Amino acid sequence: MKILIVDDEPLARARLHALVDELGIGEVIAEAGNGREALSIAHAYQPDVVLLDIRMPGIDGMQAAKNFPSPQPVLIFTTAFPEHAVEAFEHQAVDYLLKPIRKERLEQALKRAYTVLQRRIPVSPTQKPTARSHISYYLRGERLIVPVNKIYYFLADQKYVNMCWKEGDALITEVLKDLEKEFAGQFLRIHRSTLVAMEHITRLSKDNNGHTIVYLDNIDTTLEVSRRHLHTLKTLLKDMRISS
Repeated sequence: MKILIVDDEPLARARLHALVDELGIGEVIAEAGNGREALSIAHAYQPDVVLLDIRMPGIDGMQAAKNFPSPQPVLIFTTAFPEHAVEAFEHQAVDYLLKPIRKERLEQALKRAYTVLQRRIPVSPTQKPTARSHISYYLRGERLIVPVNKIYYFLADQKYVNMCWKEGDALITEVLKDLEKEFAGQFLRIHRSTLVAMEHITRLSKDNNGHTIVYLDNIDTTLEVSRRHLHTLKTLLKDMRISS
Protein backbone atom coordinates (compact mmCIF):
# COMPACT_ATOMS: atom_id res chain seq x y z
CA MET A 1 0.00 0.00 0.00
CA LYS A 2 1.21 3.50 -0.84
CA ILE A 3 0.69 5.72 2.21
CA LEU A 4 0.56 9.51 2.45
CA ILE A 5 1.00 11.09 5.90
CA VAL A 6 -0.63 14.51 6.39
CA ASP A 7 0.00 16.51 9.57
CA ASP A 8 1.11 20.09 10.24
CA GLU A 9 3.47 18.95 13.03
CA PRO A 10 6.80 17.55 11.74
CA LEU A 11 7.31 15.47 14.89
CA ALA A 12 3.88 13.88 14.49
CA ARG A 13 4.66 13.03 10.86
CA ALA A 14 8.02 11.55 11.83
CA ARG A 15 6.48 9.40 14.55
CA LEU A 16 3.77 8.06 12.23
CA HIS A 17 6.36 7.38 9.54
CA ALA A 18 8.47 5.42 12.02
CA LEU A 19 5.46 3.38 13.20
CA VAL A 20 4.50 2.49 9.64
CA ASP A 21 8.08 1.39 8.96
CA GLU A 22 8.07 -0.76 12.12
CA LEU A 23 4.80 -2.43 11.21
CA GLY A 24 5.83 -3.16 7.65
CA ILE A 25 2.27 -2.70 6.41
CA GLY A 26 2.57 -0.50 3.36
CA GLU A 27 5.13 2.12 2.46
CA VAL A 28 5.13 5.86 3.15
CA ILE A 29 5.58 7.52 -0.26
CA ALA A 30 5.22 11.15 0.86
CA GLU A 31 4.38 13.55 3.68
CA ALA A 32 2.38 16.78 3.64
CA GLY A 33 2.06 19.60 6.17
CA ASN A 34 -1.45 20.75 5.24
CA GLY A 35 -4.48 19.90 3.14
CA ARG A 36 -3.38 21.84 0.08
CA GLU A 37 -0.05 20.00 -0.06
CA ALA A 38 -1.87 16.71 0.50
CA LEU A 39 -4.18 17.23 -2.48
CA SER A 40 -1.28 18.19 -4.73
CA ILE A 41 0.72 15.13 -3.70
CA ALA A 42 -2.33 12.86 -4.05
CA HIS A 43 -2.83 13.99 -7.66
CA ALA A 44 0.82 13.28 -8.43
CA TYR A 45 1.39 10.02 -6.56
CA GLN A 46 -2.12 8.52 -6.14
CA PRO A 47 -1.66 7.07 -2.64
CA ASP A 48 -3.76 4.09 -1.58
CA VAL A 49 -4.09 5.29 2.02
CA VAL A 50 -3.97 8.73 3.65
CA LEU A 51 -3.22 9.17 7.35
CA LEU A 52 -4.95 12.52 7.69
CA ASP A 53 -4.77 15.03 10.55
CA ILE A 54 -7.88 17.19 10.99
CA ARG A 55 -6.87 20.55 12.46
CA MET A 56 -4.35 22.14 10.13
CA PRO A 57 -3.88 25.70 8.81
CA GLY A 58 -5.44 26.57 5.46
CA ILE A 59 -7.27 23.54 4.07
CA ASP A 60 -7.90 21.27 7.04
CA GLY A 61 -8.33 17.50 6.98
CA MET A 62 -12.11 17.53 6.61
CA GLN A 63 -11.94 19.88 3.63
CA ALA A 64 -9.18 17.86 2.02
CA ALA A 65 -11.18 14.65 2.48
CA LYS A 66 -13.86 16.00 0.12
CA ASN A 67 -11.40 16.73 -2.68
CA PHE A 68 -9.03 13.81 -3.07
CA PRO A 69 -8.79 12.63 -6.69
CA SER A 70 -10.46 9.49 -7.96
CA PRO A 71 -9.92 6.72 -7.13
CA GLN A 72 -10.46 8.02 -3.62
CA PRO A 73 -7.71 6.86 -1.24
CA VAL A 74 -8.71 5.07 1.94
CA LEU A 75 -8.84 7.62 4.74
CA ILE A 76 -7.62 7.13 8.31
CA PHE A 77 -8.07 10.27 10.40
CA THR A 78 -5.45 11.07 13.04
CA THR A 79 -6.28 13.74 15.58
CA ALA A 80 -6.11 14.82 19.20
CA PHE A 81 -9.79 15.82 19.17
CA PRO A 82 -12.45 13.10 19.57
CA GLU A 83 -15.39 15.38 18.70
CA HIS A 84 -14.80 15.01 14.96
CA ALA A 85 -15.40 11.26 14.87
CA VAL A 86 -18.94 11.36 13.47
CA GLU A 87 -17.98 13.73 10.68
CA ALA A 88 -14.92 11.63 9.89
CA PHE A 89 -16.99 8.51 9.29
CA GLU A 90 -19.35 10.52 7.09
CA HIS A 91 -16.34 10.77 4.77
CA GLN A 92 -16.17 6.94 4.72
CA ALA A 93 -13.03 6.86 6.84
CA VAL A 94 -12.06 3.32 7.81
CA ASP A 95 -10.74 4.42 11.20
CA TYR A 96 -10.26 7.38 13.55
CA LEU A 97 -7.08 7.38 15.60
CA LEU A 98 -6.64 9.59 18.65
CA LYS A 99 -3.20 10.99 19.44
CA PRO A 100 -0.89 9.83 20.84
CA ILE A 101 -1.38 7.01 18.36
CA ARG A 102 -0.54 3.54 19.64
CA LYS A 103 1.26 1.11 17.39
CA GLU A 104 -1.44 -1.55 17.90
CA ARG A 105 -4.23 0.82 16.84
CA LEU A 106 -2.32 1.94 13.76
CA GLU A 107 -1.73 -1.68 12.81
CA GLN A 108 -5.45 -2.40 13.15
CA ALA A 109 -6.36 0.62 11.02
CA LEU A 110 -3.89 -0.24 8.27
CA LYS A 111 -5.17 -3.81 8.11
CA ARG A 112 -8.69 -2.48 7.68
CA ALA A 113 -7.48 -0.21 4.91
CA TYR A 114 -5.75 -3.13 3.22
CA THR A 115 -8.97 -5.17 3.31
CA VAL A 116 -10.92 -2.32 1.74
CA LEU A 117 -8.34 -1.97 -1.03
CA GLN A 118 -8.43 -5.70 -1.78
CA ARG A 119 -12.14 -5.47 -2.43
CA ARG A 120 -11.76 -2.62 -4.92
CA ILE A 121 -11.33 -4.82 -7.95
CA PRO A 122 -12.63 -3.15 -11.12
CA VAL A 123 -14.92 -5.46 -13.07
CA SER A 124 -16.46 -4.76 -16.47
CA PRO A 125 -20.20 -5.46 -16.94
CA THR A 126 -19.43 -8.56 -19.03
CA GLN A 127 -16.62 -9.89 -16.84
CA LYS A 128 -17.13 -12.00 -13.77
CA PRO A 129 -14.82 -11.19 -10.85
CA THR A 130 -12.14 -13.82 -10.39
CA ALA A 131 -11.46 -15.41 -7.04
CA ARG A 132 -8.09 -14.79 -5.42
CA SER A 133 -5.47 -17.53 -5.66
CA HIS A 134 -3.87 -16.42 -2.37
CA ILE A 135 -5.09 -14.74 0.81
CA SER A 136 -2.81 -12.54 2.87
CA TYR A 137 -2.58 -12.09 6.61
CA TYR A 138 -0.28 -10.29 9.01
CA LEU A 139 1.97 -11.82 11.66
CA ARG A 140 3.91 -9.44 13.91
CA GLY A 141 3.68 -6.74 11.26
CA GLU A 142 4.84 -8.97 8.40
CA ARG A 143 2.50 -9.63 5.47
CA LEU A 144 2.28 -13.33 4.64
CA ILE A 145 0.21 -15.22 2.07
CA VAL A 146 -1.45 -18.63 1.91
CA PRO A 147 -2.50 -20.35 -1.35
CA VAL A 148 -6.27 -20.80 -1.35
CA ASN A 149 -5.94 -24.43 -2.44
CA LYS A 150 -4.07 -25.17 0.82
CA ILE A 151 -6.80 -23.71 3.04
CA TYR A 152 -8.98 -26.31 4.76
CA TYR A 153 -11.70 -24.10 6.19
CA PHE A 154 -12.80 -20.64 7.32
CA LEU A 155 -14.37 -20.28 10.76
CA ALA A 156 -16.17 -17.11 11.86
CA ASP A 157 -14.69 -15.80 15.11
CA GLN A 158 -16.59 -12.75 16.40
CA LYS A 159 -15.47 -9.79 14.23
CA TYR A 160 -12.86 -11.84 12.37
CA VAL A 161 -12.55 -15.07 10.40
CA ASN A 162 -10.09 -17.77 11.36
CA MET A 163 -8.40 -19.11 8.22
CA CYS A 164 -7.03 -22.62 8.77
CA TRP A 165 -4.57 -24.67 6.73
CA LYS A 166 -2.43 -27.71 7.52
CA GLU A 167 0.52 -25.73 8.88
CA GLY A 168 -1.46 -23.28 11.02
CA ASP A 169 -4.17 -20.68 11.20
CA ALA A 170 -4.58 -16.90 11.20
CA LEU A 171 -7.27 -14.32 11.90
CA ILE A 172 -8.21 -12.24 8.86
CA THR A 173 -10.48 -9.21 8.56
CA GLU A 174 -12.83 -10.80 6.04
CA VAL A 175 -16.57 -11.52 6.07
CA LEU A 176 -17.64 -15.16 5.83
CA LYS A 177 -20.49 -14.30 3.48
CA ASP A 178 -18.10 -12.53 1.09
CA LEU A 179 -15.70 -15.48 1.16
CA GLU A 180 -18.57 -17.84 0.42
CA LYS A 181 -19.53 -15.78 -2.63
CA GLU A 182 -15.98 -15.33 -3.89
CA PHE A 183 -15.02 -18.99 -3.55
CA ALA A 184 -18.30 -20.60 -4.59
CA GLY A 185 -17.45 -23.97 -6.08
CA GLN A 186 -14.36 -24.31 -3.92
CA PHE A 187 -15.73 -23.81 -0.42
CA LEU A 188 -19.10 -24.87 0.91
CA ARG A 189 -20.96 -23.57 3.94
CA ILE A 190 -21.62 -26.44 6.34
CA HIS A 191 -22.60 -24.32 9.33
CA ARG A 192 -23.54 -20.68 9.85
CA SER A 193 -19.98 -20.10 11.07
CA THR A 194 -18.04 -22.48 8.81
CA LEU A 195 -16.92 -22.77 5.17
CA VAL A 196 -15.00 -25.90 4.23
CA ALA A 197 -12.85 -26.69 1.18
CA MET A 198 -14.69 -29.43 -0.70
CA GLU A 199 -11.51 -30.94 -2.13
CA HIS A 200 -10.20 -31.65 1.39
CA ILE A 201 -13.29 -33.53 2.62
CA THR A 202 -12.69 -37.26 3.00
CA ARG A 203 -15.87 -38.50 4.67
CA LEU A 204 -18.84 -37.79 6.89
CA SER A 205 -19.68 -39.56 10.13
CA LYS A 206 -21.87 -39.27 13.23
CA ASP A 207 -20.50 -38.41 16.64
CA ASN A 208 -21.79 -39.79 19.95
CA ASN A 209 -24.45 -37.07 20.08
CA GLY A 210 -25.78 -37.86 16.63
CA HIS A 211 -24.26 -34.79 14.98
CA THR A 212 -22.86 -35.10 11.48
CA ILE A 213 -19.10 -34.51 11.37
CA VAL A 214 -16.85 -33.71 8.41
CA TYR A 215 -13.41 -35.33 8.27
CA LEU A 216 -10.59 -33.68 6.31
CA ASP A 217 -7.48 -35.13 4.76
CA ASN A 218 -4.17 -34.99 6.63
CA ILE A 219 -5.43 -33.10 9.69
CA ASP A 220 -7.14 -34.25 12.89
CA THR A 221 -9.66 -31.41 13.06
CA THR A 222 -13.30 -32.37 12.49
CA LEU A 223 -16.13 -29.94 11.74
CA GLU A 224 -19.79 -30.14 12.66
CA VAL A 225 -22.43 -29.90 9.91
CA SER A 226 -25.69 -28.15 10.75
CA ARG A 227 -28.98 -29.81 9.78
CA ARG A 228 -29.77 -26.87 7.54
CA HIS A 229 -26.75 -27.52 5.32
CA LEU A 230 -26.56 -31.31 5.55
CA HIS A 231 -28.72 -32.14 2.50
CA THR A 232 -26.75 -29.84 0.18
CA LEU A 233 -23.47 -31.25 1.46
CA LYS A 234 -24.55 -34.86 1.00
CA THR A 235 -25.77 -34.14 -2.52
CA LEU A 236 -22.46 -32.57 -3.51
CA LEU A 237 -20.42 -35.31 -1.89
CA LYS A 238 -22.48 -37.95 -3.67
CA ASP A 239 -21.60 -36.28 -6.96
CA MET A 240 -17.96 -36.28 -5.87
CA ARG A 241 -18.36 -39.94 -4.70
CA ILE A 242 -17.30 -39.27 -1.15
CA SER A 243 -18.82 -41.67 1.37
CA SER A 244 -20.96 -40.65 4.32
